[in-house]
Formats: sequence, C-alpha cells, structure tokens
Amino acid sequence: MNRRDALMLGATSLVVSAAIPASAQTKVDARMAPKMKMTTDIPPSITTPDKVETRFGTLKFFDGFPDKATIEKVYDNLDFQRGVQAYLAALPAVSIEAFRRSYTKFGFVNQTVLISEQLLDSKSLFLTANTTTPYTVLYLDTKDGPLVLEIPPAVLGPMDDAWFRWVSDVGITGPDKGKGGKFLLLPPGYTGDVPEGCFVARSRTFGQRRPASHRPQSPSRIFVG
Repeated sequence: MNRRDALMLGATSLVVSAAIPASAQTKVDARMAPKMKMTTDIPPSITTPDKVETRFGTLKFFDGFPDKATIEKVYDNLDFQRGVQAYLAALPAVSIEAFRRSYTKFGFVNQTVLISEQLLDSKSLFLTANTTTPYTVLYLDTKDGPLVLEIPPAVLGPMDDAWFRWVSDVGITGPDKGKGGKFLLLPPGYTGDVPEGCFVARSRTFGQRRPASHRPQSPSRIFVG
C-alpha cells in the first residue's frame, strides 16, 4: 500500500465515523480522553482547521485528517511542483544542448573553433555576452579520451560542463594567469596517467563548452590524445 492509498483509506474511515451522531462521538471521545489534572489545552492556533483556501482549491479536514478530494488535490499540486522544479533544474543542460546542436551545424566537435567576425550587439542570441570583445566558442567532447586545449595569451573565459557547471577558467582568470598554456581536459572517471606541463581540468560530463573573449590573431588549438 502506497502513501496515497493509506491516506485515502484513512479518509474513508473518517467519512464513516462522521456518520455517527455528534452526541455519540462526544461520549466516546470523553471516555477515551478524559480531562485529567495535567491535561493540556491545545491552542486553536496550532490545530488543523476544518477548511483551508488555496490557489488550487479548498482543502477540507476532519480532526486534522484530509478527506479524499483534499488528498487528490495535494498530490496533484505536488506533481505540478515537481514538474516545474524538473523543468527549472534542466534549463542549464537544455541551454548547453541547444548550443551544441547549433555549433555542429558549422563543423565537428573537437575540430571547430567559432570566431565572431564583429562585436556582439543586442541582436546576438548569446547568454550574458558583452559588446566590447570578440568571442571564440568551442564544444569539446572527451568520450573518446582526454583532450589538450592550447590557450593563447591574454584571453578570458570559463569552461562549463554539459550541465553548465563550472569546470575551469582559462586565460586571465585561469591558472595560466593570462599567459596562455596547455589545458588537459579529463573525462569523468579518468584514472590514467596525467602528464606534467599541463593545467588539469576534470569534468563531470563528457561534453563541455568553452566561450572566451580573445585576440583574433591568436586562436585556440585542440589536440586529441
């Protein structure tokens, strides 16, 4: 028996008990819970009301227990809320996937570097892009093994995984401190050798995006290991 069925069974029992005359219920309750010297009066402010108005309808209770219709409304609302949360939680991944699909119309992953021909403006369909620097954009996939990404000096940008989670900064805010260098991007669960001489970035997904402001005369290079 699941939780919803259990609550419905309890609600059915309450409906049956509600058919008993009020006088009989009072006598039974009085015998079961007599008022003793140490009996504590329950403030009405902390008890469950018989009726609660909500945006999804009226909720009805008997002695604190919901009736069958109320149970259905509450569970339907929970389903709706979880659906909304699932949608919101997936937005970052959907954004990266939409980028990947558009990116692959220009070329293959791990082989294509997109470079903006001019500064971006309000018509550019970019998330959080500025209008003062040109951009390079890459999509990297480590499902076949580690990648080495050679970054030129004086760039600025992050590397995000397929869920839009930060993996590493490159350039001015990265470990190379704007001097450029080689970044070794490792796939999830990688346990092999890690060579020296590279800045190591470990991603929790195989796919990742790297947007960066750049100097057009010094593009990035990708090495497939």
